[in-house]
Amino acid sequence: MAALVDGKKGGRKGTAPAPVAPRFGRVKSNLKMGILGLPNVGKSSLFNLLTEQSAQAENFPFCTIDPNESRCPVPDQRFKWLCELWQPASIIPAYLHVTDIAGLIRGASEGAGLGNAFLSHIQAVDGLYHVIRAFDDPEVVHVDDSVDPKETWSETIMYELCRKDQAYIQGVKERKEAELKRDPKKKPTPAYYSMMDKVDEMLEANVPLRNGEWSLEDIARINDIMPQAITLKPIVYLINIDKRSFLRKGNKWFAPIKWVQSHGGGTIIPFSVAWEQELWHLRDDPAGREAFLAEANGLKSVLPRIVKVGYNVLNLCYFFTAGEDEVRAWTIPTGALAPEAAGAIHTDFERGFIKAEVMAYSDFKELATGKSVAPIKAAGKYRQEGKQYVVQDGDIIHFMFNVTAKKK
Repeated sequence: MAALVDGKKGGRKGTAPAPVAPRFGRVKSNLKMGILGLPNVGKSSLFNLLTEQSAQAENFPFCTIDPNESRCPVPDQRFKWLCELWQPASIIPAYLHVTDIAGLIRGASEGAGLGNAFLSHIQAVDGLYHVIRAFDDPEVVHVDDSVDPKETWSETIMYELCRKDQAYIQGVKERKEAELKRDPKKKPTPAYYSMMDKVDEMLEANVPLRNGEWSLEDIARINDIMPQAITLKPIVYLINIDKRSFLRKGNKWFAPIKWVQSHGGGTIIPFSVAWEQELWHLRDDPAGREAFLAEANGLKSVLPRIVKVGYNVLNLCYFFTAGEDEVRAWTIPTGALAPEAAGAIHTDFERGFIKAEVMAYSDFKELATGKSVAPIKAAGKYRQEGKQYVVQDGDIIHFMFNVTAKKK
């Protein structure tokens, strides 16, 4: 398989695409998406569908107390094609790590419901799926006694998250002041005070920090001094509608939901837990599944898109290694250089990195007549890249490295 040990030396200097702009949050490959929302909006049911587990999903608030954690494969037709070509003994896709967080209620920032324990669970993830209920059903308890997506977002979710961030930022300020008293020479720059004033104004107005216009210096400073601020995290809005509304592609709640998007929201994905559950229960009945989808007038499961969008907002991508032993997708941060990508396989690959032999998936699929890379080489599409090469999503890579034993 590609990326096996190879002791050859050499390799020309690689070309590097434009660097990825700085962003909020950790730059790691093991990032997590958390599923957030009011109680009884379909969070745990969605978690079960994504991860094919059986986490508690009952019709009462705080059914989920401790966060459930799992992972789900990232669907990719490129990966599927490589597996069909190689028929390997081992198949390992890229995975998205997902956490099912307990329901949020008004007053959580002041200790209501599960209070600060719940909010600390949000701080532990890197991005959020915000599930919003947009269906009427008297049999499903609504914690606020009414369905109003606009109110849910502005008066409960965003309000509580901003209050939690205010408390967190206050702690940051107090620690900075204590440090200044110990050593007056460490007085912050005017840019620091200007940035903190802007942070205070945004949170007081219930505006998430990620929506501010920040300089590159501000982004670096924020990542350094307030890395756990909740409203810095990217959010994907998942609008849970009833089966009938899903089939007709809309209901009366869609106009308020568009208001959310125009007031700092991110990607909005309508879906139906009820419809997805029916489809999932037919997974072992091909004929029944086909008939069910035929009645949906071309609609398909939205779950693959939910997974892909979550993976992308975390700024993750992956490269492939492929051979008869294994086809695998390796998760890396977008913008990772070749040695860092090699380190995803093994630290020795990064430490002894020599070069990377790279071909784009699209070139391999277009030019290959089988498993051989000879046609790709003949077309000049098989490249040798060095330490400064920025790995691209979907690259197929063979790493060469050499590690000498450490002297005792």
